[in-house]
Amino acid sequence: MPLVCWFEECRKEAVPLVGGKCASLGELIHAGVRVPPGFALTTEGTRRFMAEAGIGEEVRSLLAGVDVEDHGALEQASAQVRAAIEAHPFSLEIEDLVAECYRKLAVRCCVPALPVAVRSSATAEDLPGASFAGQQDSFLWIRGVDEVLSHMRRCISSLYTARAIAYRANRGFGDAEVAISVGVQKMANSFTAGVMFTLHPANGDRSVIVIDSNFGFGESVVSGEVTPDHFVVNKITLDIIDRRISQKQLCYSVDPLTQRSRAMEVPFERQRVQSLIDDEITELAWMGKKIEKHYGCPMDIEWAVDKDLPAGGNIFILQARPETVWSAKSQSAAAAPGGSAMDYILSAMLAGKKVT
Repeated sequence: MPLVCWFEECRKEAVPLVGGKCASLGELIHAGVRVPPGFALTTEGTRRFMAEAGIGEEVRSLLAGVDVEDHGALEQASAQVRAAIEAHPFSLEIEDLVAECYRKLAVRCCVPALPVAVRSSATAEDLPGASFAGQQDSFLWIRGVDEVLSHMRRCISSLYTARAIAYRANRGFGDAEVAISVGVQKMANSFTAGVMFTLHPANGDRSVIVIDSNFGFGESVVSGEVTPDHFVVNKITLDIIDRRISQKQLCYSVDPLTQRSRAMEVPFERQRVQSLIDDEITELAWMGKKIEKHYGCPMDIEWAVDKDLPAGGNIFILQARPETVWSAKSQSAAAAPGGSAMDYILSAMLAGKKVT
């Protein structure tokens, strides 16, 4: 098994090798969706790292007999495990492979010391009845191979956060049943970013697409630190049928001095400005329909609008995974209170509104 591989070499069947997140990115690339390029340290690479560093036995010893209901003891064991993992360097073989891939990625993107997102990708992120998504760490705007390697170790160690250990134990998963890969992806220099659902996450209505957005990186939206702008789009006509522009007081962006992602205050005059223009909303919704059709199910999607690229080619999909809440219910149980997409079209026609 390879220790590293490029996203375009992966398909959705590659989850055991590169985890759910990286496998999904490879699948999107093959589906013709615009995705920032990148590569992954595979689950075999992380296993090799753990074995060569001799950490496996140390981890098992530290976690043996820990009561997951004892939060203090669990946090202490987690901190010891994570410190042990992060203190061990990669082997020269893995360092060289990662450094060469990072160099090729920088050349491919024509940016020296390319800023990247270093993202955990576990093999059990979206299992039926158990969602591990969001339990492991990801890091934004990382530059230079030494920093990339350091944050890769932090991603691996995040498999042993107290929350992740407790969740696995409560769901009956052994530590050996969940492996982790680490993706290294070109960072989209986001003017705006956020999430998109190809159904309504509040009521399961499959006739609409819902988009939440804020300025800067999508971290503020995903973490819930701000109330984002909210748009509801008719899935057939791509009309915007509802919009709510919120007061967005903070966003995550790059500090020009430290070259690190950090929370920044949005200037007062921009706080109530719509963070996505209507053309971008329409294009995002169209991309969402394409992704949903490819996967054959409602999707939960992260996206970004890159401010360094011209309009028409600057919207990127950063992650897409099947929606797991409403998709598990019957479609009749997820009926929309406002009616179907066809109801919307007919009412618009009766009102004399153009719906093409």
